[in-house]
Amino acid sequence: MGATRSHRIPRRAAHPALAAAIAAAALALTTACDPVGGLNSAAVAVTTDQVATAALQHQHVDIKWLTCTAHLDNGPRATPSAGSATKDVADVTCDGETKDGRPITVRGTVTQEVEGRCVKGDLTAKVADRTVFRASVLGDCTAPAPTTTRVTPAPGGHPTVTVTVTVTQSFQGK
Repeated sequence: MGATRSHRIPRRAAHPALAAAIAAAALALTTACDPVGGLNSAAVAVTTDQVATAALQHQHVDIKWLTCTAHLDNGPRATPSAGSATKDVADVTCDGETKDGRPITVRGTVTQEVEGRCVKGDLTAKVADRTVFRASVLGDCTAPAPTTTRVTPAPGGHPTVTVTVTVTQSFQGK
């Protein structure tokens, strides 16, 4: 199962309240097919996109757009009688572009996604060929959980969710 999350930022900064509302709605959609006790590729893609964008901006990267995709690698699993369980791993690929045209990549694996607040694993971000960061945790895992609405998944299916968010804002000066 795979999922894609696209985040396009226009030249002017997006209104923070509107961006937060859209992010909460996107997260609500992604939790609909959340497996019990495991990773959800859509939630991993959305959360990685959001926290990688914030981390890149913190490193003064002027982002034009960023799109993240996550694919679950459900390798061999322990039997219930074995008393142990293996973790799901999501392979994450993010591609984007800076406002001056340089390519952005974020690559790695995620072993845990915490309710839209953070991802844990091994992720490396590059702008052109320069490594901007390598992280085992992206985001704030202790932040308050975003408000979400649960949606019942389609009967008998495990849908793949694709979310594209485009936010535009006009100048509101005097």
